[in-house]
Amino acid sequence: MECPKCRGNLRPVKFQGTEIDRCEKCEGMWFDMGEQQDLKRAEGSEVNDTGTLDAARDAKQRVMCPRDQVQMVRMVDPAKPQIWFESCPLCYGVFLDASEFRELKKDTSFWERLIRRRRPRTL
Repeated sequence: MECPKCRGNLRPVKFQGTEIDRCEKCEGMWFDMGEQQDLKRAEGSEVNDTGTLDAARDAKQRVMCPRDQVQMVRMVDPAKPQIWFESCPLCYGVFLDASEFRELKKDTSFWERLIRRRRPRTL
């Protein structure tokens, strides 16, 4: 498969029985439906997110699903509004940029959520 952000190759990575796809170039991660939740519950699974955030990746306007070739929908995680991700309206797959999975796995305290700076909106 081809990365929806940088057009690099998505290669399978297996962790405790869950297989996801990681881009060899930008290190973003593609999750088929349900894989993100499975991996999020697996202890130590953040080691699969090997990259660092490149804010320019979120600037891309049109992101196509690597499975269905339809335009993905930009979403925001309500518990972590600084994280934007793309979701396919057909297969429900999700693409996270490098380092976003690690950030999602972190437990966020009430006080951290209260004082967190929001990501500036640019669409």
